[in-house]
Amino acid sequence: MKVIPISQIDEKERREPARATLTRRSLLKGAGVLIGTLAAGSPLALLAPSTVWAVELKVLNQQQGDTLMQMGRVLFPHEKFPDAIYALLAKDLDAAAAKDASVADQLRAGITSLDRETGGSFVKADAAKRLAAVKAMEGQPFFNTVRGKAVASLYDNEMAFAALGYPGSAWEKGGYIVRGFQDLKWLPDPPESASPPPYMG
Repeated sequence: MKVIPISQIDEKERREPARATLTRRSLLKGAGVLIGTLAAGSPLALLAPSTVWAVELKVLNQQQGDTLMQMGRVLFPHEKFPDAIYALLAKDLDAAAAKDASVADQLRAGITSLDRETGGSFVKADAAKRLAAVKAMEGQPFFNTVRGKAVASLYDNEMAFAALGYPGSAWEKGGYIVRGFQDLKWLPDPPESASPPPYMG
């Protein structure tokens, strides 16, 4: 299970994102940094030490990371998911690119194609153009790489669990029979005859 890396970024850096992304360390590596904020008071913000998050990329630049985040949102749209969750997808794809140069080349070429399909910038394009651009690439290796990685990146982390209302694994806490199995708030309570006592072994 993964948790989004949260960086403590001061108020000046938050107001000047360019300054925050162009650290000496990032310049030396030629990497990008994705930065954003979590809504104060949200369940997700309660999981993090700061409402400001930052994810460092080792191979891809910030624009490429932003594009992969937005592609992830097109593939798996969730209004409740902040960009911080989609940043995990960019980070995981960047890690794969760092291990395999052919993956890095595939990602860069795919991002270039997305920009071309949307008339210059996938990130700045409207939702309809983004969707059309992603659909145009369906079945291609780049599309399959991003979609395949997105399943684990987006849904196997504490922030996604909180956003979706999933309480997490119940195995360590005795299973679901007495913890959440009957928590269907949107259905009326069944009659007693439909709910025999649980078998506790």
